Amino acid sequence: MIYEVLSDASSDYQFTIACENEEINNRGGACGYGEYGRTLNGGNVAAVSGTLWKDGSGCGACYQIRCKIGQYCEEDGTHVVVTDYGEGDRTDFIMSEHAFSNLARDSASSAKLKKYGVVDIEYKRVSCKYSKSNVLVKLHENSNNPYYFAILLLNVGGKCDVAAVHLWLEDHKEWNPLRRVYGTVFDYENPPSGKITLRFQMDCGERLVWVHPKKPIPTDWNAGDAYDTGLQF
Repeated sequence: MIYEVLSDASSDYQFTIACENEEINNRGGACGYGEYGRTLNGGNVAAVSGTLWKDGSGCGACYQIRCKIGQYCEEDGTHVVVTDYGEGDRTDFIMSEHAFSNLARDSASSAKLKKYGVVDIEYKRVSCKYSKSNVLVKLHENSNNPYYFAILLLNVGGKCDVAAVHLWLEDHKEWNPLRRVYGTVFDYENPPSGKITLRFQMDCGERLVWVHPKKPIPTDWNAGDAYDTGLQF
């Protein structure tokens, strides 16, 4: 069952809450996270659309969301991580049932909110925090060494979006961009042999920043492997 949540007249922001069918948690999602996306942030996840999707670079962003019915809504609301694309009727968010429940003061209040069907909300972008984990480069399941190289980035903290990924071509002494396939999945056909050196362009709103992992991807990379970049954003 889908519950719409609308902002007040002073804001253009709206979102949809998905309750009871756990649609977001039960599929891989348009960001490409797979199982990681189903367990991320304790299941407090959401799908977005419109300007929040950003052609996929909005994947992994964190938001604080709170509803505005004082007697039922928790004052601080809840924090969600974007793991999927989804849109409802003039809406921007679709929340997992678990995230929706955390909007309410308690289980009884959660049941009351569901009966409303449409509730007012506020939200803001907040920093993602992965203090115990560095950013990981995970080889997508379709990767095939040495013919096809596809990755996604996990545990990206802060409030910056992954705008681009480049690969170093030693023979040409130049950086070459990977293609954004969908969401946070980037690929490169016929990658160079040997170790693979990457760099990431982070969009931090007012500036673009290039960051370099501390170690290259080893020569014997395989689909499903994850490599620690040594970075925390």
